[in-house]
Amino acid sequence: MSDAGPGSRHHPHRRAAPERLAVCVITVSDTRTLETDTGGARVEELLIVAGHRAVARSIVPDDAGAIARELRAVLDRDGVDAVILTGGTGIAPRDVTPEAVEPLLDRVVPGFGELFRMLSYQEIGSAAVLSRALAGLASGRVVFVLPGSRGAVQLAMEKLVLPEIGHLLGEARKLR
Repeated sequence: MSDAGPGSRHHPHRRAAPERLAVCVITVSDTRTLETDTGGARVEELLIVAGHRAVARSIVPDDAGAIARELRAVLDRDGVDAVILTGGTGIAPRDVTPEAVEPLLDRVVPGFGELFRMLSYQEIGSAAVLSRALAGLASGRVVFVLPGSRGAVQLAMEKLVLPEIGHLLGEARKLR
């Protein structure tokens, strides 16, 4: 039996995928500070453990304009491979992260949100439908939008983001 399955580093699509990425983490919240932001802190911790670099971490309010401005600023920076946003993915009136981010994406990766909700359903049941997590490619970079809760961050990072971030970056660079 071959070990070259689709999840293997030996798979042709993955051989050229970068292994060490520079990632910016943006938390969307009206109430969190860097000291109280457990979701963004967990993203940073998991990135570092996986061998990536968290090159910046910021907090922006639940405001579509502020979110879009911060994401544009990060996408304009040299040396950034990916951006992970946490927070603002629910259905409350202030949850506007998907609306702010999606117009800036060159390509949406629908399977990310679909798989995240499926995995969430296995943990929290039907409340998973309330998540509007998404991923896409923008300006040759990978962008993930995750819920802000520490549990959701843990799930998304371990099961989806970390296993695929390098592969997605390789694909994003093909679009440039």
